[in-house]
Amino acid sequence: MSIETSRLTRRTVLRGLGVSLALPWMESLAPRTIAAEANAAAPQRMAFMFVPNGVHLPDWTPKQYGYGYELPHILSPLAAVQDDVMVISGLTHDKGRANGDGAGDHARSASVFLTGAQPRKTAGENIRSGISVDQVAAQGAGRATRFASLELGCESGRSAGNCDSGYSCAYSSNVSWSGESTPVSKETNPRLVFERLFGDGDVAGRDKNAVRRDQLKKSILDFIADDARRLQSKLGGQDQQKLDEFLNGVREVEQRIQRTDDEPKISIDLDYPIPKGQPDDYGEHIRLMCDMMVLAFQTDRTRIATFMLADAGSNRSYRHINVSDGHHDLSHHRGDANKHAKIREINRFHVAQLAYFLEKLKSIPEGDGTLLDNSMICYGSAISDGDRHNNENLPVVLAGHAGGRIDTGRHIRVRPETPMCNLFLSMLDRFGTPVEFMGDSTGRVSELVV
Repeated sequence: MSIETSRLTRRTVLRGLGVSLALPWMESLAPRTIAAEANAAAPQRMAFMFVPNGVHLPDWTPKQYGYGYELPHILSPLAAVQDDVMVISGLTHDKGRANGDGAGDHARSASVFLTGAQPRKTAGENIRSGISVDQVAAQGAGRATRFASLELGCESGRSAGNCDSGYSCAYSSNVSWSGESTPVSKETNPRLVFERLFGDGDVAGRDKNAVRRDQLKKSILDFIADDARRLQSKLGGQDQQKLDEFLNGVREVEQRIQRTDDEPKISIDLDYPIPKGQPDDYGEHIRLMCDMMVLAFQTDRTRIATFMLADAGSNRSYRHINVSDGHHDLSHHRGDANKHAKIREINRFHVAQLAYFLEKLKSIPEGDGTLLDNSMICYGSAISDGDRHNNENLPVVLAGHAGGRIDTGRHIRVRPETPMCNLFLSMLDRFGTPVEFMGDSTGRVSELVV
């Protein structure tokens, strides 16, 4: 085993049996000039979180604009991070509309979410969409980290076949596209994500070492213990505490994944297949995936992530919040007040998971700020109202400060029909990977700063 320092990220790496664990920035290990440089120019992170079926806009949209707005019911879980969040009203995905292609709004909504491109209506192999904003960023900055990007989800979906009125399942199951005909498949198993992030070597080697560690009934941390002890002697008191907190956090996530594997599987009446190794508790599944993104950002394994909380058109039920109806079925509410009430609770549950993610990022110091200060987290849907299937005035939250280049704590409204891709261009600028256009963009969103 050995302690290594990466030239690329200037982060210490602990190694053990098939384990490569990059640590957060440690000021004790760097000259003052390098520490000052890191504080001044911390890397930016970017994540996109997709939710299906739109939202109940009356309980989503704040009534006031600017600072000091009151959080409506659906957004109320964001209270602890309201100053770090911007609610954006008025954005549109025109290419999510039929534009002559007929039915299939849900498939289009996922495909267009990060691409702004009209998908070809086909259930065959000749799929076509456009490159997504996360992959534009990955092409420009992905070489700076071990993984160019990380794609996560909670429903496995299908990669072929007809999933929505003649649209391929590839459209419904993916938001990340590395090219017009190449969706980037997502990982839904938290254990496999964990092994990918912290296992060492190629896929076959990581799998073999994971089996060996499992047979030995040891934690990943057990195999880097010697390195960690040697490192402790080189750290100041504050960094020793930071190291302890980080390793405890890794172990806590590992234990939660282990508990999921050990739990007996129970039969649940659901409208989608449960992948092997997926937690039975949907909230825990989402939070584990959020933890994977936090750990990946904190250790600089990647700076770019996408997360589909559910696939487009998902008809998952939410019995844990007393909603036994399917989400998609409820979204066709036809003005029914009882269905509205259930939809808003589903929407609020999703936002509560976003709040969990943001609070985790905010709790991690980095330089003179926090991990959230150096991130941009875009959360939303490419459908506004699930009953109308409309694609204007989309529900969008942008969190994080992008190193001080986004003025959060506000509710803003952009001009009607402003393309969502204008927001993406503004994010790419702040990420350090600017492009002239993408999708149906027409410019930037100037309202991100005052």
